[in-house]
Amino acid sequence: MATPPPAALQAAAEHYFGDRLGLAVRYAELLATDGVVRGLIGPREAPRMWERHLLNSVAVVELIPPDARVVDVGSGAGLPGIVMAMARPDISVILVEPLARRTAFLSEVVATLGLASTTVVRARAEECAKGRQRRFDPADVVTARAVAPLDRLAAWCIPLAAEGGRVLALKGESAADEIGTHQREVRTAGGGAPSIRLCGEGVLDPPTTVVEIVRLR
Repeated sequence: MATPPPAALQAAAEHYFGDRLGLAVRYAELLATDGVVRGLIGPREAPRMWERHLLNSVAVVELIPPDARVVDVGSGAGLPGIVMAMARPDISVILVEPLARRTAFLSEVVATLGLASTTVVRARAEECAKGRQRRFDPADVVTARAVAPLDRLAAWCIPLAAEGGRVLALKGESAADEIGTHQREVRTAGGGAPSIRLCGEGVLDPPTTVVEIVRLR
């Protein structure tokens, strides 16, 4: 069962995925079928898969430089990691997820879609940056969506970024409040002052809210 974007979202889907839109349609189908059956996506989410999940997630690629090394923390069903990899074949993506049933799904999706520059790592984010246990090189960009409040997210994600690299946390209406509440914890984790970036302006309504943090040390 193909799951193409609704007509109202077709232009936005083409804007981000271009000639790889077919891959995104196949991924949406996997989410709406296997993803629901395996408990990775709620059954009520299927009708709004494009608006709420794929397009909301893919907009973050606007902030990712060419040929970047990206780590996606708490990938879950692959949002935003899988959609970034589909939209931007120039980047390499590591999907970090601790739960076996989710990493199994992610590995199947990567193989099915032929995402050669995407790797699945089963681990907790906080384990991946510890000395000899480090699982991969520091990233240019670390992403996360709906994983945790900003204080915990900063502690997990900032150590995975290279100095001068960035954490991009996809957030909702709570973004400004979280920044106000957790600036001290962000600094303690080695990050600069968090800022809010809007992705998809003029393409998505509403645009995607992203909290950006640069690793200073």
